[in-house]
Amino acid sequence: MHEVVAVRQHEREGGARLAVFTPVDGRARVDAVVRRIGDAIELGLLADGEQLPGESDLAGQLGVSTVTLREALMALRQQGLVTTRRGRGGGSFVSLPEVPAADRLEARLRGWSTDELRDLGDHWAALSGAAARLAAQRTEPGDLDPLRRTADELARARETAARSRLYGRFHVELAAAAQSARLTREQVALQSEVGALLCLVLGSDEYREEVAERHRSVISAVQDGADQTAGTLAERCVRDATARLVAVRLTL
Repeated sequence: MHEVVAVRQHEREGGARLAVFTPVDGRARVDAVVRRIGDAIELGLLADGEQLPGESDLAGQLGVSTVTLREALMALRQQGLVTTRRGRGGGSFVSLPEVPAADRLEARLRGWSTDELRDLGDHWAALSGAAARLAAQRTEPGDLDPLRRTADELARARETAARSRLYGRFHVELAAAAQSARLTREQVALQSEVGALLCLVLGSDEYREEVAERHRSVISAVQDGADQTAGTLAERCVRDATARLVAVRLTL
């Protein structure tokens, strides 16, 4: 059953998921593996309950030794992101974390100054804008299917935790549609910083619908090959979310 879940998830995520299992940076490899897999779990690129590849296979995909991988898996277990089962049918399985309560999210947001949030928004907008422009130039029609599914899921999502994950996943998948592994990894890393905080601005059904419509507009521009329009729309989407986070920060 876990194999079926893994196959379905692989088909659904496409390039965004594939970027999870590429070699990590040579520096501080244990930390790099922990961050790579942890970010992917928190974004929902790896499904709750999904079985990770076997240790030797996963170590090979990530370009690390099995000793390094085992240390990373131990750290992920301590963080509650991975569980390990022994015996027949055993292995390492994804454990989707609970989203922090509102007071913890607000406390995390207090750790950011408004200038830092704006700087983060500039970086995020640059990444998403570049990804949208490249996707419009490079993508094939079928490459946009994950983006469409994510936009549709966001339009239906009721829980803020699901909304924040889907928002972040959209921008990761947009980078994947640009056929850039580096941009995709950058988006995954950025979402680990800002992703959960989006719960503070995505509680409104009206804004959720607005965001879903913005995402669909980006998809349409990418499909039409309108690279400048696609980039501008993606940037506006990110800047609006950042502005809302800044507004919340100013009330704390």
